[in-house]
Amino acid sequence: MSAATTRSRTPDRLCAEAVDLARAAAEEVAAPGVVGEYEGLVSEGDRVVTHFFACREAGYRGWRWAVTVARASRAKIVTIDEAVLLPGPDAVLAPEWVPWSERLRPGDMGPGDLLPTDAEDLRLEPGFSGEEEPPPNSAVSQDMAELVEAEDAEVTEGTPAHLAVAPTRGSIAAVAEELGMRRARVLSRYGLHSAADRWEEAFGAKTPMAQAAPASCVSCGFLTPIGGSLGQAFGVCANEFSPADGHVVSLAYGCGGHSEAAVMPKPPQPAPPVIDETRVDPFPLRPSPDSGSVPVTEDESSAELGHS
Repeated sequence: MSAATTRSRTPDRLCAEAVDLARAAAEEVAAPGVVGEYEGLVSEGDRVVTHFFACREAGYRGWRWAVTVARASRAKIVTIDEAVLLPGPDAVLAPEWVPWSERLRPGDMGPGDLLPTDAEDLRLEPGFSGEEEPPPNSAVSQDMAELVEAEDAEVTEGTPAHLAVAPTRGSIAAVAEELGMRRARVLSRYGLHSAADRWEEAFGAKTPMAQAAPASCVSCGFLTPIGGSLGQAFGVCANEFSPADGHVVSLAYGCGGHSEAAVMPKPPQPAPPVIDETRVDPFPLRPSPDSGSVPVTEDESSAELGHS
């Protein structure tokens, strides 16, 4: 180890003793009361030392005020190089920056927001082939360019997204419009699988609602079929009382609102009252003499005295 390396690792005595000078410099650049206790020093080189002070600023836990001091060779006056706020080993740092396209989550878009789609998005693929290089037998190919004026056709330049609303006659976009294929890009196989995985996770057979359902959606009258290849495994729920109303559900999904799960019984009707109008039941206005528990007495004297 050379002598220069040894000297650079040993803090300069005058620079190491300039703690008050370093604190004053930190308090000058910081807000009042945010420079905390002294946390040590480190040698940056020959006659260069950095002093550290704790930061009491809210939101900067673990940060330190770093003040670097130095002195010239054979000089006895220590000067300030710089004073900055640096993160310490246990500092709370902001998370690493992530592009907006990776931070976007379902439900983040609002009215007026625009979400650009990457040209190389794996979820999409061309809706029809030949938009850049038409096939040889096409009316817009190079071989047929001489017949453009005779056929009243024009060679289309650019993708269909840059064309006018009404494509030029004879272009690939015009043929696609006529065949109902105006979309420049459609879902790729990867896009179809991604959508199916999301729908299956939200309203699939493994959800708690489907596990407790009396039957699956494939036999429910509220299921509205959808077209395309996804229609073989999914549909749209049209039951307003179902938790999946208006959502794409798996045919294996189910809930308690199944149309055939239970038929509501009719409320019981009370029997009509029976009235016999041909018989009269007499009701005496006064009780009969022998209806009580005490027998009738013939002796008037005993009748006057009564009974106990």
